[in-house]
Amino acid sequence: MTRSEHDAAARAVAPGEPSPRPRLAAVPPVASAATSVLTSPDLRPQLRPAGPSAAGGLRVRSVEVDDVGDLVALLPTPDPASTFSWVRHGEGIVGWGQAVRIETAGADRIRDADVAWARVAEALDVEDEVGLPGSGAVAFGSFSFSPDSPAGGALVLPQVVVGRRDGRCWVTTVSADAAAPDAVRLPVPSPVAAPGPVTYSDGSLTSDGWSRAVAEVVGRIRAGEVEKVVMARDVVATAAGPLDLRHLLRRLATDYPSCWTFAVDHLVGATPELLVRREKGLAASRVLAGTIRRTGDDADDLRRAATLARSSKDLAEHRLAVASLVRALRPYCASMNVPEAPFVLHLPNVMHLASDVTGVVAHDLGHPSTFRSHTTGGNGPSSLALAAALHPTAAVGGTPTREATAILAEAERMDRGRYAGPVGWIGADGDGEWGIGLRSGELSADDPRQVRLFAGCGVVAASDPAAELAESEAKLRPMREALS
Repeated sequence: MTRSEHDAAARAVAPGEPSPRPRLAAVPPVASAATSVLTSPDLRPQLRPAGPSAAGGLRVRSVEVDDVGDLVALLPTPDPASTFSWVRHGEGIVGWGQAVRIETAGADRIRDADVAWARVAEALDVEDEVGLPGSGAVAFGSFSFSPDSPAGGALVLPQVVVGRRDGRCWVTTVSADAAAPDAVRLPVPSPVAAPGPVTYSDGSLTSDGWSRAVAEVVGRIRAGEVEKVVMARDVVATAAGPLDLRHLLRRLATDYPSCWTFAVDHLVGATPELLVRREKGLAASRVLAGTIRRTGDDADDLRRAATLARSSKDLAEHRLAVASLVRALRPYCASMNVPEAPFVLHLPNVMHLASDVTGVVAHDLGHPSTFRSHTTGGNGPSSLALAAALHPTAAVGGTPTREATAILAEAERMDRGRYAGPVGWIGADGDGEWGIGLRSGELSADDPRQVRLFAGCGVVAASDPAAELAESEAKLRPMREALS
């Protein structure tokens, strides 16, 4: 099933109908011209157990190898549907090909994917000689911001994954053969092409139209409807030639090494915001809210950082975002550590107020009615289940979240797709990392020259529409520069 076919099928679901059942597909090798897929019976957790799945008979093997160099440079093709990345400071994982694909949609799209992945993982024959986070069976995923978006969600088990952590490197292969080859041979990447000249056009709203929409939202906030609304805008970039996803990834990984450079199912970007990481029983989240642009002058930027740290408007916005995340995460943690004050995170284009919240994941949850997952017991909720519980945070939706997201859906006049939704990876044991799909773009499935760029800003009672527009332009800078 192509992305366009999936979108068309998702649009056929009428509002108010139950969300479509997760779709599990065994995908032909990336070099194959075949297009057929195999689907399994229903995988929704509240329904009957899954029958024989497309993952049955697959062998997953991770072996340690010598240093592989630049992870992003290993990606063999520019195919946005079969190229995956989660890299920060040169470490992480990249992958290519599709061995198994899970598609979900609707309000339970993230939880359904979590349950479906657990059943896939149980059917795999895994031989992990490395034993590090990201080795063994790993699925990359991305999910729509809104439950009503036809973009839905996808989890993909690649055919090959290459990783690096703490100076150790490994290669994971997925094979239908019981006797997988002992020697691992990575393909020679095809040449990476620059996009050539790029032109930009308005997305759903013009700059003036978006500023007016922000002004209207400020009025509703001052009227007491909500405390904060995160307003996003989109810009369409069209290149002279086909866009090579790897060109974007290389630029982003080089220019924004402290961000998580990601690529999953046509979504590409470098996010500074970690929605949640679960590793060995510990959960961690990075909250960003409150932003100021950088000027490029070090002395001036230090003064601006001090101004940001004292800004009552930005501190209030940040407190709302932290409180929202803590309320959502606390039920799944035995204990938590919440910083008393944020620090200033310096990025090449902007500076953010940031707080790192951590917690010990509870193994025995006493509230099954609020959380359905294959990992409610034992290891506790999986990383993806935690992401489902946290999304959307106040940092990307607003406060109160339900009312704020209703306002932004009306004011933005666009479908965000998977922008600002969870993006990242999950292992067979439930550990994984999920970021928020910010500083990102969605490569068109119909026009290989086109990508839709996104940026968002937190709007509160003290917000100025012109300042918010300038902030959105600063947040568009990473993707604009990656296209150059």
